[in-house]
Amino acid sequence: MVRLLTLLFFISLSFSTQAVPLNKIQAMLPAGSQLALSVHDANSGSEIVSVDDDILLPPASTQKVVTALAASLYLPKDFAFETKVEQAGNDVVFTFSGDPTLTRKDLQLMVSALKAKGVKRIRGDVWLDGTVFAGYERAVGWPWDILGVCYSAPSSAVALERNCVQGSIYSEKNQKVTRVFVPEHQPVQVKTDALAVTKSEQEANLCDLELHYDNNNQYLLSGCLQHRSNPLPLKFAVQNPQKYVEDVLASELKSAAIKLDGKIRLGAIKGNRTLLARHTSDSRDALLKVMLKRSDNLLADNLLKTMGHRYYGQPGTFANGAAAVKAILQEEAGLDLTHAVIVDGSGLSRNNRMTASQLMNVMHYVYENPSLGVLSMLPVSGVDGTLKYRSSVRHAPLKQRLSAKTGSLYGSYNLAGVLKNEQGKDILVVQLVTNYHIPKSDDRPANVASPITQFERELYQALLTSSLTTR
Repeated sequence: MVRLLTLLFFISLSFSTQAVPLNKIQAMLPAGSQLALSVHDANSGSEIVSVDDDILLPPASTQKVVTALAASLYLPKDFAFETKVEQAGNDVVFTFSGDPTLTRKDLQLMVSALKAKGVKRIRGDVWLDGTVFAGYERAVGWPWDILGVCYSAPSSAVALERNCVQGSIYSEKNQKVTRVFVPEHQPVQVKTDALAVTKSEQEANLCDLELHYDNNNQYLLSGCLQHRSNPLPLKFAVQNPQKYVEDVLASELKSAAIKLDGKIRLGAIKGNRTLLARHTSDSRDALLKVMLKRSDNLLADNLLKTMGHRYYGQPGTFANGAAAVKAILQEEAGLDLTHAVIVDGSGLSRNNRMTASQLMNVMHYVYENPSLGVLSMLPVSGVDGTLKYRSSVRHAPLKQRLSAKTGSLYGSYNLAGVLKNEQGKDILVVQLVTNYHIPKSDDRPANVASPITQFERELYQALLTSSLTTR
């Protein structure tokens, strides 16, 4: 009996590690999907698998690894975003540097410091100086239909609370029209004429919840919302960050009983300035860790503009920031991204293009230079960041085996990172899946994983057991 169980064990073991053809795994993706894949042995650098790794595809948020590497090579370790309050004659100047992490509490403390310096009346104007950046606050290729949500908040030098406000929408019993709630301390106006409907009514009328907005930070929700037992949380991107900060600052000055004779204006003024108060963000590596773990778009884009500002000695823009990233990686790391299309730091633009091979070169450098810290900042499967709940890799045996940056856009599901296989070897992987679309007629049972989840689970388990083959 023992011999029989032992035989069955070895049969089971050999079955579990038998060769897994890549084409069989790729067939799990919907028809029309495109896969670019690059898999290398991290230590030897040798290629294990290569599929269309020279085709330019949207990198989505895997591009943040590129931004993080450039920042770690170029920005000093003690770099931090700085916000200053200065006196200039009768005027007071708030100088912003694009700190997305600046909070209202931080602004309150700076106003309090202003009063502690004896400023109880400002006889001139208050200036909001955001001239460290210039140009577009949204990169070319950002779709119009996502500009109202927080993950595409405008990349501005004058920034507060991640340029994001929160609220909620309610569909109440026996009420035909929804209602919204927004905390009073947020100087925005949100209205709704959206109807509360049943699922069948929504499907019959092809009616969805729509968001409309203007440059005065006014929002309107229209269309339809299915009846819900709980309110639907809302996160709106601030459309005019300068006006938002102006409104918040006016409120804080009033609360601090500081009288303003003039107005709050946008821009810079000439002349000598005396420092009254200063706020600094977390330092470079702490910012990069948040950017990579949470896939923070605004941090990535403002860091890109900051590099453009410093590298070229001019106000930072998406254009000079992207050029600076390419130049820094070429000069400091020998990485040639001449033929990559980089238009922002976050990967949010649909115009970005990189090959799996280019991303693999970046990953090799990140892996071979652990002292930069980028590798240790990547999300870990089943543990944290954007890989904590990724269904394909969050459970054993892949849990804690994969450290990688994810990237998702409409039709794109990407990943770039390092997997530790069962032999203890590190495997570098770049996966770019694009043109991924599931037909609306898909009648897959609720308990069956999506095609992309099935594909990723099988791919990374095959890499884990060194059983992936290209035949």
